Amino acid sequence: MMLPTRSPFRRLARGLAPLSLLLLASCAGEREEIPYIERPVEHIYTEAANAMDRENYQRAALLFEEVERQHPYSQWAVRAQLMSAYANYQSLKYDDAINTLDRFIALHPGNRNVAYAYYLKGLCYYEQIADVRRDQSMTELSLTALGEVVRRFPASPYARDAKLKIELAQDHLAGKDMEVGRFYQRTGLHTAAIKRFRNVVDRYQTTSHVPEALHRLTESYLALGITDEAKATAAVLGHNYPGSDWYQDTYALMTGGQQSSQPGFFRRTFGSIF
Repeated sequence: MMLPTRSPFRRLARGLAPLSLLLLASCAGEREEIPYIERPVEHIYTEAANAMDRENYQRAALLFEEVERQHPYSQWAVRAQLMSAYANYQSLKYDDAINTLDRFIALHPGNRNVAYAYYLKGLCYYEQIADVRRDQSMTELSLTALGEVVRRFPASPYARDAKLKIELAQDHLAGKDMEVGRFYQRTGLHTAAIKRFRNVVDRYQTTSHVPEALHRLTESYLALGITDEAKATAAVLGHNYPGSDWYQDTYALMTGGQQSSQPGFFRRTFGSIF
């Protein structure tokens, strides 16, 4: 899974302007406690920033929270809130990070770093995307969160990476539908398989799974004796992906085993369908 390039933390901690694109770091452990000792806000924030530099993310998160607890109305508290989320993200405490980011967005919708808050929230979901054989709720949540970045902040430095991750997440969801569709097809549940393959073609048209989905739709339509639909689907495959291996397999399927040496066969043969 592609991850953004990390910026030096000092720049992020002091200004929060650059695209902080992050590598996973320390594993989550027991949450330590910070005893309440009233101190100047600069001292607490500096200690938190130093903990981040040492990659002690859990302690950094607690110290940034302490800034907010002891000095809730200071400008330091606004900055510390976002940095606490960043530290929790780095220590894989995604739920804590998301809760803090939601609070930041609600309290500071006009803050100059709110685009980063939306983006970091999207990353928290994105990095929890599971294998296609498992539940894909995190994939859906990542699409929603990253979509907010693109919609609200199209000119921000985070929009481009958000778009890339949206494409990868969509490909992942298409892969899930393909896996389920193949299972239905293998077990003879062709109507259910068609529903899954149609979903890939209709909802995820830019993904890498579409040629296979069209081929398997053709197979399932033929298995059900729906010849006209099989021809139409094969024509779509030939029209849009004449050079793909799935086109060759579909050509062989429709012509009784012959191999195509003429790309675009279905476009010419079934052109009247369109």
